[in-house]
Parts: sequence; C-alpha cells; structure tokens
Amino acid sequence: MQIINQTPDHFTVSYPIENLAPLEQILFIDIETTGFTAKSSSLYLIGTAFHKSGRWQIRQWFAENYEDETALLEDFFSFAADYTHLIHFNGNNFDLPYLLQKCEQHHLPYHFDHFTGIDLYKRISPYKFFLHTPNCKQKTLEALLGIDREDRYNGGELISMYHQYVKTPSDEARSCLLLHNSDDMKGMLQLLPLLAFYDLFNGSIKAKKVQANHYVDYHGHNKQELLMKLALPTPLPFNISNLSNGCYFSGEQSEGILKVPVYEEEMKYFYSNYKDYYYLPEEDVALHKSVASFVDKEHRVQATAATCYTRKYAAYLPQWDIFAEPFFKRDYKSRDIFFELTDERKTDRALFSRYAQYLLGKMAKTY
Repeated sequence: MQIINQTPDHFTVSYPIENLAPLEQILFIDIETTGFTAKSSSLYLIGTAFHKSGRWQIRQWFAENYEDETALLEDFFSFAADYTHLIHFNGNNFDLPYLLQKCEQHHLPYHFDHFTGIDLYKRISPYKFFLHTPNCKQKTLEALLGIDREDRYNGGELISMYHQYVKTPSDEARSCLLLHNSDDMKGMLQLLPLLAFYDLFNGSIKAKKVQANHYVDYHGHNKQELLMKLALPTPLPFNISNLSNGCYFSGEQSEGILKVPVYEEEMKYFYSNYKDYYYLPEEDVALHKSVASFVDKEHRVQATAATCYTRKYAAYLPQWDIFAEPFFKRDYKSRDIFFELTDERKTDRALFSRYAQYLLGKMAKTY
C-alpha cells in the first residue's frame, strides 16, 4: 500500500463551506474499485480532501495489489476518525455502503455512525431541470461550471488498467489511476458553488423590494404583475433564468428578480359545509341557512358543493397548494387556486419573502 499526499497549487473554493460545518471537521471522500459489488470486486484506492494549515490537501491510499485492501481500510478509518463530516458525491448509494461491506468482509469493526454525511449529488440533483442540465453526473456538472480535467479516462478503462497494473506495475498506469481520483476530489471541491442552488430553495430569501408592474402583452392586452427584488442566501455561480406556471425568475450572484402574474378579476370562495347553505340562483351566491331561511323558498335551493360560494372582484396571486387562506377559484372544478392580494398583504414584506421561497420551490418541481 502507498499513501500519496499532495497540495494543489493556488486552489480555492468559492463557496462559504463553513455553512456546512467547521472547516477543520470536513473530509471529502471518493473511492475507486474494480466493480460495483464488494464481494466480487476489489477496492484499490481511497481518496480524501481536507483543509489543513490554511490550504486544501489531498491524501490517497493506493493498493499495490489485491491483498492491500485490509491495510487500506485500517489506515483510512484511523485517519478519518479525527473528522465529523463526510462530503461525497452519491456516496450514500455507492462509496459508503461499499466500504462497509468491505469492512464486514475483512472482519473490521469500522462504521460511519459518528459522521454527518453530506451528499452533493442528492443536494443538487433535485434541481436538474432548473439548472438546464441533462443529468447530474459529476463530469456533467463540472462541464456546467467550465471545470476542465487532466484525467481523460472512464471507469471501465481504469478497471482494466488496474488489473494490468497488479500484473505489471508501471509508473504511467499508477499516475493515471491516481490522477482520475484526485480530479474527482478536486472536482467535488469545485462543484461546491452549485450548493448555492440548494441554498436558494432551502435557505432564507428576503424580499428587498415589492412593486406592481403594468405592461401590455403580445396580444395587446393590459396585464399586471408583481415584481419582487430578492436577496439570495448564497451567491449563484452563474446567471440563471426560468419560466414556469407564468412566473419568471432570474438570478445573478446574490440578487434575484421574481415576476408573478396578478389576476384582477372576479373569483369564487367555496364554503366547505355546503349542507348548511342555500344557493340563491338570481343572486348567484350562497348564504348560510341562518340568513337565507328568510328568503322566499321560490328564490332559494339547497346548495351543492359546486354552488356553495360567494363571489368577489379583487386582485389575486397564484398558489399551487394552500400557501395563504382563504383561497379562491374561478370555478368549482378548476385546479388553479389563488389568494387575495389585500391592502394589508401589500405591505407585509415577510409574507412576500415567504411567498418568493414558496414560488421558487414550486418552479423547481414543475418541469
């Protein structure tokens, strides 16, 4: 077994990683194996990245042969014991279970119970379509950020290369195997700015300015929209814009703009306890029986779920589930629901901050 240490030159991380955990407690991890199943494949490399003495450093444990697995695991877990947070890329599905299976196979008592795990893949992949990327493979995300690798090999080529290395060791093959893993480690560090999108949907957004905006649409109709200028929790690594369900978002660094259509029209509020109401066809309104009982029987009928409503002309904002109550609809069977933009709500900045967070969450899930 060999232990290789390196300190990448002039390497910085443009994300407030201290938001995740104390810097000195964070350990990045990535492994290289000859297959997906621990019982039928070999673990030949464990790579880690950590911050020490003011710089990022990489440490790799490399198995010179198949018999080095036990020493590899023992030395790695001894080293990792000083850390509390593990950061990985899809490690919950592969790296960590694989290592645990190898420990069981070699009768080693190690586990990850005392670690807090942070899976970059799981934090980024829910926003794949919002990011306009076809998938969330590590190399795809690296390309999204313009990260260039020295490594040019894929996993299948490396497996055959390692088997050949065990038979006939060479400095060239060893360098290629180590480079692929170290590029994975550097890549994870460079992907951290993408966590700004996780923060965007899970952090705290502040509505700095809210105003109504009137405009004429493509068909010449007068329209109204709510324009919110937002302070984002973490600077975005690149400019982004999205349109979904009539709402438009654009983000640049720490600022965002969210445009939401305002519907000024008559809508209906439906009472749930329709059995307690009469419907007045001539008035096109439902009244509680305690009041409507004074109306002539010829002018009232028992309300149904579809006719138990009151009508109101006002300005409304869209919602896709119950963000604010009471909620209004155009018709009983309509799936679209709204809440009234009252004078009181127009001055409630905290409400608009929550509404912006709500809308962005919906935009991320509607592709």
